[in-house]
Amino acid sequence: MAAELQQFIHLLFIGVVALFPVVNPIGTAFVVMPYFAHLDSAGKKQAVAKITLYAFCVCTVTLIAGAWILKLFGLSIPVVQLAGGIMICRMGWEFLTTDKDSTADSNDDVGQAKARNIDDQLFYPLTFPLTTGAGTISVLLTLSAHGADVDLRKTVYNMTAILLAIVVMCVLVYVFFLNTQRIERYLGSQGERIFNRLIAFFIFCVGLQIAVTGLKTLFG
Repeated sequence: MAAELQQFIHLLFIGVVALFPVVNPIGTAFVVMPYFAHLDSAGKKQAVAKITLYAFCVCTVTLIAGAWILKLFGLSIPVVQLAGGIMICRMGWEFLTTDKDSTADSNDDVGQAKARNIDDQLFYPLTFPLTTGAGTISVLLTLSAHGADVDLRKTVYNMTAILLAIVVMCVLVYVFFLNTQRIERYLGSQGERIFNRLIAFFIFCVGLQIAVTGLKTLFG
């Protein structure tokens, strides 16, 4: 029993450590901050709760059936990385090339329209591929293979540990995503515009890096 508990804690620790850099709840919180600009406190809580729920569902389905789903569609991790990277690059480019000033959209009608529009973006792109993308899928597939055992009871035990690591990561996503508004207050309107441009550039670079990694694996 002590050995099983030790293995459980070990897998939980490995799961959290492996998922944290690919989910990156702190960095991603800054990336999604512009999407919440026109939401009130209640709307933001609801949006963040949905993103967290979607992220949990994506991670859980990947853990349980991810390898089978990729085989079903004949996909590989490098292809997922390449496609996800292209999508993230597109988002970053759109942010970089937009000339619309956020202060010009301060009227109620535009604000309400943007608040409604956020519902269509909660899964794509905010949950996938921004929060849980190709890197997260790759890590979870690896953890799933690591936790597999010939004994079904041990497999369930190991998967429960990894699932708990997913829960921990989702809690971190919820906390950091919900508190980006405090940072926004300190930046001010001009600081926010500069910060959003920098973040857009980093989004583009992250997407490019993911796409290049996929290309290297495919043709390397």
